[in-house]
Amino acid sequence: MKDCIYFISHADVLIDPDIPVPEWGLSAIGKSRHHRFNEIALRLGITEIYSSDEQKSIDAADILSGGLGIEFQIVPQLHENDRSSTGYLQSLEFEKTADEFFQHPNESIRGWESAADAQCRIVSAIVTILKHSDADGNIAVLSHGGVGALLMCKLLNIPITRKMDQPGSGGGHYFTFNAQSWSLIHGWKDISSPPRESNGEHHE
Repeated sequence: MKDCIYFISHADVLIDPDIPVPEWGLSAIGKSRHHRFNEIALRLGITEIYSSDEQKSIDAADILSGGLGIEFQIVPQLHENDRSSTGYLQSLEFEKTADEFFQHPNESIRGWESAADAQCRIVSAIVTILKHSDADGNIAVLSHGGVGALLMCKLLNIPITRKMDQPGSGGGHYFTFNAQSWSLIHGWKDISSPPRESNGEHHE
């Protein structure tokens, strides 16, 4: 029987405005932070790893997979909220648009997937993973901060709010919830220890 799900957001990415955001990979800092997380993950009883199909998440899953000796599976539904209508946005514009995304969850902000729709999708993805899971132990899900915040709102049974977003601006955090009761065990924690200072990049 599954016990815990560790929802892990990818860490720092290599930003390239000339390529689609879903194709961005982890930066050297991001990769280093995920390697450091492997030291924690070895004690978490993880037996299955799932990843979104975005490159940064795949990079993170590949590092965790190598550290634990467990192959990972890709679940496309775990992707970040769809922002393809705008593509890359400069940091201040991104943050302003993201604020509106959370403040008006039933609306499509600038053509983005609505927060309500993204929340339904990420919850459905977790339900699908649990339905098809066939091994005992805990589950690691490599995904993204935005949909992670939406999932946390669902776990806490509160309205969608950006207050549940991961702290800082470099990504790379995780929270844990009970796979049976869907109750939150702890909120966002930095995957690297001790917590590092932000490098000023926003988390796409």
